[in-house]
Amino acid sequence: MESCIFCKIVQGEIKANIVYEDELVVVFLDIDPINKGHLLIVPRKHKLDLDELSIEESSRVMEISKLMVRILKKQFNPDGYSIMQNGGEFNDIGHYHLHAIPRYKNDGFEWTFGKVEDHDLSEIGKELIKEISNTK
Repeated sequence: MESCIFCKIVQGEIKANIVYEDELVVVFLDIDPINKGHLLIVPRKHKLDLDELSIEESSRVMEISKLMVRILKKQFNPDGYSIMQNGGEFNDIGHYHLHAIPRYKNDGFEWTFGKVEDHDLSEIGKELIKEISNTK
């Protein structure tokens, strides 16, 4: 896509701190990291959401995320790590990307929870099972 910053990075039009690349994915350091070593794993082809990636692309993203986690653990000795991806309107770049973030106790990054009222997990589960069976 012409105006996509990640496409421009992938095509070499914009400089980035690329740490890995192959025919399907590019991995580079986030310019606004949560912690030192925060990586972004992106497919070379412009896609917005996970369900738009081919099986080959999504498999490669996960395979490389495992490699990056091993490297982050060795390099930064974190207490843990987070793997995170936002889709749809919550993808602020408009190009699929998976975050791999070294994490430390008390690093200030935390998950916040919304308020869900009157939810019945068994009913929600039944609806999801029904929808999944309809897609087979």
